[in-house]
Amino acid sequence: MTQTSVPTVTLNNGVEIPQVGLGVFQVPDDGTQANVEQALEVGYRHVDTAAGYDNEEGVGAALRASGLPREQLFVTTKLRNGDQGYEQALRAFEDSRRALGVDQVDLYLIHWPVPSRDLYVETWRAFEKLLAEGAVRAIGVSNFLPDHLERLVAETDVVPAVNQVEVHPTFQQAEVQARCRALGVTVEAYSPLGRGADLGAAAVVAAATELGVTPAQVVLRWAVQQGRVVIPKSMSVERQATNIDVFSFELSPAQTAQLNALESGVEGRTGADPATASFTQFRH
Repeated sequence: MTQTSVPTVTLNNGVEIPQVGLGVFQVPDDGTQANVEQALEVGYRHVDTAAGYDNEEGVGAALRASGLPREQLFVTTKLRNGDQGYEQALRAFEDSRRALGVDQVDLYLIHWPVPSRDLYVETWRAFEKLLAEGAVRAIGVSNFLPDHLERLVAETDVVPAVNQVEVHPTFQQAEVQARCRALGVTVEAYSPLGRGADLGAAAVVAAATELGVTPAQVVLRWAVQQGRVVIPKSMSVERQATNIDVFSFELSPAQTAQLNALESGVEGRTGADPATASFTQFRH
């Protein structure tokens, strides 16, 4: 598997993002470097971390150890909820940039809207400054619901390039996805496998058998075939390799419809509710 095997999606500002990346949520920092190095050897060129994951240093160490040219790598990180606010966000970005050991971050996201604090618009203005200064190549959000997106677009100057949200067959967030498409915001799916819960669904298993691939490949193919960017997490080199190998087959319209039919609404959610989530993401 080489980087040329993974297509890119062009964001609304012209920046290209590899459609499959490696997520490192809940990967401990002391294991992150080995995990990311392994993924880069398999062919990944897109790594997604966050200040709240406490493993940016491990990601940065892997990027340096790989010897790959910086321009071949796409690095995403996210702002901690507790660091929202204009000046605080600018300071937090510098902490992330130092931890990663990079001059420029490819994509910087507001991790959660935290509407109870009402700071995400102010925070976004700091992100716009970072973009204008060239410290980041693209700015976006994560876990933003349609009303949060609408407010950003109405009150600020830059439309988010990405909204990274939980999307998988049993939790598809159709309204969020539709609003993103209408605004020109790329949907990036985290927990694209439903943290493994969706892999045993009969429709997924049947498609995997018919196509001669794994259930995880079926679910990831379902996502990329609909234009989403995905960031599956795995510590296993074998699963990393199969997770990125989803561009040599296609789901039929019938198979796609069967996966679409797995939607179960909020019952399928595995993460927090963005309308109420208010944790700071700082260690206690």
